[in-house]
Amino acid sequence: MNALIDTHAHLDFPHFNKDLDQVLQRVWESGVIAVLNAGTDEQGSERSVELSKKYPQIGASVGVHPHGAARVSAGWLKKMEHLAKGKTVLAVGETGLDFYRDLSPREDQEQVFREQIRLACRVEKPVIVHSRKAHAETLQILKEEKLPSCAGVMHCFSGDRAQAEAFLELGFYISLAGPLTYPRSHALRDLLNYIPEDRLLLETDSPYLAPQAYRSKRNEPSYIKLVYERAALTFGRDLEQLAEQVYVNAIRLFSDTLVDRL
Repeated sequence: MNALIDTHAHLDFPHFNKDLDQVLQRVWESGVIAVLNAGTDEQGSERSVELSKKYPQIGASVGVHPHGAARVSAGWLKKMEHLAKGKTVLAVGETGLDFYRDLSPREDQEQVFREQIRLACRVEKPVIVHSRKAHAETLQILKEEKLPSCAGVMHCFSGDRAQAEAFLELGFYISLAGPLTYPRSHALRDLLNYIPEDRLLLETDSPYLAPQAYRSKRNEPSYIKLVYERAALTFGRDLEQLAEQVYVNAIRLFSDTLVDRL
C-alpha cells in the first residue's frame, strides 16, 4: 500500500486537546505518512507551526479563515508573514470567502483574502482557498490578483463542473473530502470525471466532515483512507495507483519541502 497524505486537517483545534497523542498514533498506524495542518486564525496558525516543529510528519499552513476576517489584530498580516517564512510552513491559508454563514462582513472577507493572496506570492508558497457559496467572487479575486500558475488548492471543493474547470484553468488543484463518501453526493462523485488526476488532492478537514462510516463523529486524519477508497472506486482506478498520484500531486504543489519533512 502506497503511503497516504491528508492535505488538510486542523489538529490544533480544541477537539483534539485531550487525546492528540492517541489520535496521531492512529494516524501513523493507518498508513498516513503526512498531514498538512491548516491555520485558521492568528493563534491557530502559531499552534499549527508548533505542531509542525514537534512532529516531522506534520507540515503547517498559516492563515486567517473568512469567518474571522473582522476580528484580526492590527498587526495580523505582519505576524502571518513572519510565520509564513518558516521552514515547516508549506502554504498560506486557510483563507477565502464564506458567503454561506457570513460570520464576517463580506468586504472584510475580501480584503483579508486579498492580503493573504499577496502574502503567498511574496513568500512564494501556495494558497489554500476556502470558498462556500462564493465561487464567482473567489474566482474574480484570484483572477484580479494574477497569481502564478500552480498557485494553490481549492480546499474541500463543493462547486460544480464549470466552476471546477475555471479554477483548474487558473492552475489550481481541487481537493475533495469526506462528503465524497456520502450516499447523496452523486454530483461530487461525478465531478471526479472532470478533474485531471494530476490536479487532485484528498483531505479530511478534521475534525469536520467525517466520512460516511463515522458521520456525526469527530473526524480524524486516519479516516483519510476511506476518502481515497471512494475516489479510487469512482475513478475506476487501483487504490495504490491513486495514492501514488495524490502523493506526487501534493509534492508538486507543496514542494519538495514536504518530502524533506518525512
